Amino acid sequence: MKNLFVALICLCSWNLTAQEFYDLETIQTIEIVFSQSNWDQILDAAKNSTEDYTLATSVTINGEVFDSVGVKYKGNSTYNANQTKNPFHIELDTYKEHDYQGYKDIKLSNVAKDPSFLREVLSYQILRQYMIAPLSNYANVYVNGTLIGLYSNSEAISKTFLKDRFGSKNNTFVKCNPIGGAGPGSNALPNLRYLGDNVTSYDDAYELKSDDGWDELIDLCDTLANNIDAIEQILDVDKALWMLAFDNVLVNLDSYIGGFAQNYYLYRDDYGRFASIVWDLNESFGKFARTGSGNLNSTLAKQQMSHLIQINDADYPLIQQLLGVPLYRRMYLAHVKTMLLENFENSSYHETGLFLQEVIDEAVLADNNKFFTYANFLDNLNDDIGGGGGATPGITNLMDGRVNYLLGLSDFTNVEPTITDIAASDPAPIVNSTITMTANIADATVAYLGYRTEFRAPFTRIEMFDDGNHNDGAAGDGIFGTDLLIEDFFTQYYIYAENDLMGKFSPVRAEHEFHTLTATLTNPELGDLVINEFMASNDATVADQDGEFDDWIELYNNGTSTIDLSGYALSDNGDELTKFIFPAGTTIDAGTYLIVWADGDEEQDGLHAGFKLSASAESIYLVDPMINIIDEVTYFDQTADITYGRFPNGIGNFQQLRPTFNEENDIFLGTEVLEAIIYDFFPNPANNELFLNFDQPENVSLHFYTVDGKKYRKEYFAGAATEFKVDISTWPRGIYYVLIQGEDFVINELVVIE
Repeated sequence: MKNLFVALICLCSWNLTAQEFYDLETIQTIEIVFSQSNWDQILDAAKNSTEDYTLATSVTINGEVFDSVGVKYKGNSTYNANQTKNPFHIELDTYKEHDYQGYKDIKLSNVAKDPSFLREVLSYQILRQYMIAPLSNYANVYVNGTLIGLYSNSEAISKTFLKDRFGSKNNTFVKCNPIGGAGPGSNALPNLRYLGDNVTSYDDAYELKSDDGWDELIDLCDTLANNIDAIEQILDVDKALWMLAFDNVLVNLDSYIGGFAQNYYLYRDDYGRFASIVWDLNESFGKFARTGSGNLNSTLAKQQMSHLIQINDADYPLIQQLLGVPLYRRMYLAHVKTMLLENFENSSYHETGLFLQEVIDEAVLADNNKFFTYANFLDNLNDDIGGGGGATPGITNLMDGRVNYLLGLSDFTNVEPTITDIAASDPAPIVNSTITMTANIADATVAYLGYRTEFRAPFTRIEMFDDGNHNDGAAGDGIFGTDLLIEDFFTQYYIYAENDLMGKFSPVRAEHEFHTLTATLTNPELGDLVINEFMASNDATVADQDGEFDDWIELYNNGTSTIDLSGYALSDNGDELTKFIFPAGTTIDAGTYLIVWADGDEEQDGLHAGFKLSASAESIYLVDPMINIIDEVTYFDQTADITYGRFPNGIGNFQQLRPTFNEENDIFLGTEVLEAIIYDFFPNPANNELFLNFDQPENVSLHFYTVDGKKYRKEYFAGAATEFKVDISTWPRGIYYVLIQGEDFVINELVVIE
């Protein structure tokens, strides 16, 4: 147990109530206005002929009005000219340069195939834990003042999406859906089968979204078929394996693994590899039954669908060829098992389903154009709806049976490796030094270290050894080691181990998640003068003397006497350490702070450096007049209006903080001490469960916020108790602020989820 000082929280300073367009807890409101009363017939005509956008007089999103917007109907099997509720594609920038929170394309699905209203949003929520995938939530859509209904609102896989996720948008980009849509009897399958070098053999099955790229797509198909040993040079194999694992576990057959081998995108990243992106999940969780060799017409058949479906079918080379490589097959099995354990074996997916059901309950009831009844909505999370081959499986009925079936198979009961005690011989290495990475690995015959020094770059995989010759202890002692050259300021890495039957990753969500090792150019000792805090993305936190919200760097004097900064310098470039030199006579008193504005404008009054800070990844250096580095910090992607600073103030390690401009660093929100109570909040860091214990029974609610102030989850506990548990096994890794509210107190805490 420990003593806690109960605090009042200044929520307004963190903008905790701000709602994002894809916030899972908030139903968006989208209001479309057409000047024509026969707008539906106009959209139908465009859908069935030109596929052009129709000019809407305005589209209002959560109260923000945009005039002159492009709108059209979308969809294949979910569109019907005779129904009121059709899916929409809204393009804000068709006629004018509009965007809403950076989004220009809005894709709204009409939930025509899903009694539960959950399939698309829940499936994307699971998928985003393992690979790049769209955000998704719900929106109420009105046209000319009339509520059309509740839609699922999923982020468009557009050039905006590509730029955000891949850092580029103009490389080869392919939508893997047949032109005009798939259907029974169609032979145009985007299955990546090699059909020769003639583009016309492919152009019915794929839609090229970039200016060119057919040759690259054909090269991918050729490599899959004829040169699988070189596949990692042209395909992001890990993303492909995660996609196949996801589609299989969730019985998402309207996908690559199903009858039409469709509903995914391919984007060729800046390193020449195609990355797969899953799309269109409205028939996930067993709604779609077509496999390519027949239909799975019962829930039982879907529960017991092979985890290796299509492995012997040449029409599915992404499965046949990849899983034909023993290494990739064992990686795939590891991904399948991870997904099963993290979402389904522990029933966390059901809890998320209940949460989403609560969010949309009233909106579903008010939707007079929905395709199923309100009772169907309530029931289908658990129970099958309808009968025979057209039945829609209950999500939990399907998945509880599926997880029991799959985890009972030998591929998943075989002994898997365990990876523990991962260590670097130098946890704070210097760039261009060589260190040893070791791990305690049991039940493995081989192990690899995957590493990279550039965000989004491919991982390089090198073998680890248990032979006594790689600083790994004695041969055969279970300690695997390998040397690693530290080539840059950060190294992202994972470990993969396997035996003859099964593989295992650490972290288990690799390569989507990874461990990080931070290096320094030199190894300065922490002295009196330090870089204490900085903000690399200042949108609205504090302005300089001219009212400009610029980047800033805060120095702190840990010592007992004033320091003369004449000749000291700051820089963001290790090859040019004196980009900003402090003017003669600049001093910093003991125990005080000094702010330098990193705004690239040295002509302004005060201390303004001639460089700006990147909000992505770079380093800051502080040097003395002899050009000796006395402090430095390397950082990665920064969040707007969140700082990176030392905690404890002046001496601690750098971490994300609430801004404390020119003040003592404080990891918590603004506080006022009221009283002390006794509690325990553990473990921290955590990865599966969080526990909160009080010495006396309490009624509490827990509110979790991400470090940028967005509400992530709330947990209510009715009935006084002394112990509370929160399942966080499926939550994204990171730092969370926790507000624990009782009947007469508010506690604020911080937890790291690994």
